Amino acid sequence: MKKNSYFCATKTKSVMADQQPMDKYRQAINSSTVTDDDAAVAAAVKEILEKHFDENNNKEVYKFLFNTIDLTTLKSTDSPSSVARFTENVNNFAEQFPSLPNVAAICVYPNFAEVVRTVLEVTPVKIACVSGAFPSSQSFEEVKIAETSLAVANGADEIDIVFNLGYYFDGDYESVTDEIQEQKEACRGGRLKVILETGALKTARNIKQASVLSLYSGADFLKTSTGKEYPGASLEAAYVMAMCIKEYYEKTGTRVGFKAAGGVSTTEDAVKYYTIIKEVLGEEWLTNEYFRLGASRLANTLLSDIVGYEVKQF
Repeated sequence: MKKNSYFCATKTKSVMADQQPMDKYRQAINSSTVTDDDAAVAAAVKEILEKHFDENNNKEVYKFLFNTIDLTTLKSTDSPSSVARFTENVNNFAEQFPSLPNVAAICVYPNFAEVVRTVLEVTPVKIACVSGAFPSSQSFEEVKIAETSLAVANGADEIDIVFNLGYYFDGDYESVTDEIQEQKEACRGGRLKVILETGALKTARNIKQASVLSLYSGADFLKTSTGKEYPGASLEAAYVMAMCIKEYYEKTGTRVGFKAAGGVSTTEDAVKYYTIIKEVLGEEWLTNEYFRLGASRLANTLLSDIVGYEVKQF
């Protein structure tokens, strides 16, 4: 398979120069000037929120944030009928609240992509699927690629895969990046979100390194968490990821999105992530093409705060 990533373009050169292929991955990491000091990251996040949270805590921002939600159902009890009903709620929202923007996407398991495609009537809303042996990323690479290919063939516009933590902690960066590249190719033009699982990575250093590896492997989005086995999104992780995205854009001219997921359930939480992204990445990232929130409970909470009374639409 033909690949176009930075790592693929440079790996042959490094081998020809009798260098270890791993050197290129470490070179990309070492060339990053993003801070990996946990205390410095925490201080930066605190300063941003103290200065800018209040100015963003308003209904206009709430409306924008609602339009960035990947409305998600990832339960063991999901079925074709339950996913169809879930999708109908999005269709009905457009009729019941015509003056408000709809959610950005519906996110489901890959076997339900066709159900969403069949039921969904709202054109701007995308179909997203978790894939690649979500949430553990533990399976044969061929199985992961086949799952992604089938999801796309059945209607998925976007694919969310999990960064391979096992390879990463073993120091096998080549396998980490190869896997992301293969999944990116399997998307066939669809957008690829790489879930770092920051609650497992824990430190700013690990989050930075995983971000760099994912960015240079062709990720279209960096996503914080699965919301499953490990702690979910954190503002500190978001800051490090955003700084890596900013640096990558400055070096390559390629704009990559950011998605917070896992435990983002209150309006205050959502505004805090908005504030971090606005201050680190700027107004250009304040569109649902480059900023997303993965959530289920958050949609009703935000909607209630927008209209001023309790709503249970989703």
